[in-house]
Amino acid sequence: MELTENYGAQPAFLKTLSWFDWLYALVLAGGSIYAFQLYGNYMDEYEKGILFLAATGLIWQGWFWKPFRVLLLTVAALSLFGISQYHGQLARAEQAFFLKFFFGSQTAIMWMSALFVIATASYWLALLSRSGFTARVSSAITWSAVVMGLVGLMTRWYESYLISPDVGHIPLSNLYEVFILFSILTALLYLFYELRYQNRQLGAFVLLVISAAVGFLLWYTFDRQAHEIQPLVPALQSYWMKIHVPANFIGYGAFALAAAVGVAYLLVDKGMLASRLPSVEMLDDLMYKSIAIGFAFFTIATILGAMWAAEAWGGYWSWDPKETWALIVWLNYAAWLHLRLVKGLRGPLLAWWAVIGLFVTAFAFIGVNMFLSGLHSYGTL
Repeated sequence: MELTENYGAQPAFLKTLSWFDWLYALVLAGGSIYAFQLYGNYMDEYEKGILFLAATGLIWQGWFWKPFRVLLLTVAALSLFGISQYHGQLARAEQAFFLKFFFGSQTAIMWMSALFVIATASYWLALLSRSGFTARVSSAITWSAVVMGLVGLMTRWYESYLISPDVGHIPLSNLYEVFILFSILTALLYLFYELRYQNRQLGAFVLLVISAAVGFLLWYTFDRQAHEIQPLVPALQSYWMKIHVPANFIGYGAFALAAAVGVAYLLVDKGMLASRLPSVEMLDDLMYKSIAIGFAFFTIATILGAMWAAEAWGGYWSWDPKETWALIVWLNYAAWLHLRLVKGLRGPLLAWWAVIGLFVTAFAFIGVNMFLSGLHSYGTL
């Protein structure tokens, strides 16, 4: 009876939604319908499904995590404003004031990079000085970096179509673009847990990982001119890329978050910075949840990748180096979760494992492209 009464006392989920939640949903639904009316004739059935499933997922995400609504609406407004400044001419990226200094794809991504580095320094200052105000500023800077990174990707997407409709593609096709995506997704995962745990002390560690990715991104940009938009190779001209790559990098971002938490866990366990960092219990819980989410998305991405391979190359699995190392990453985190969930293992061993696991993942992500060749050689450095 008590359970029934408690259950009945819970308000229906839809009744908890505010007018802003419904406005957010209406804007996303309207935008999706408008995009379908404009570009539906150029989409196949799969791409139409991706469009409406993405809109539904983003609506749910905004209802579940309230700050996401403001983020998405801000990115949409700034992206549309930036796109409006092109007037259909790519050359205006170097001529129009707002494109040249703020919202052109390369400029926005440079803003993202700078803001992530500033946020890293700010989080460390907040941690060492125990300043709550500085920690809040650090969080705001990180949100700003995410906004600029997403705006950069949106305008880059539009720029690819300005080059030529045949060149135009979603910006998830090379190391330059996916490093931007990795930085954004890792930051978003951290910001979600920052709010959930009401704790900003781990930003110093997580943003170090993101700053390392930004460092690679900057080197890759200036040394290899990687920011230049290139046509897709035939293997990437598929709707599978639109779902496989994001799922993969949510997994990578979650594994990166777990590794950063693992470093903090080891410091607390050794008594270093223990008074400035959360308890090992909280760190253990966050590390577990990060790896669980990462494993789930990485599993989905691996399945999608196998289906993509079957369509592109005629077989689900070919023991290509990239595929082999993806399996190694999957087995690594499957073993981690097995030891924690089934064997009940806790403590520094799993923290070390999470840290080392990131290096295994990094080799699967970058090392294979640098040192090995195979069907995925289109992603080489």
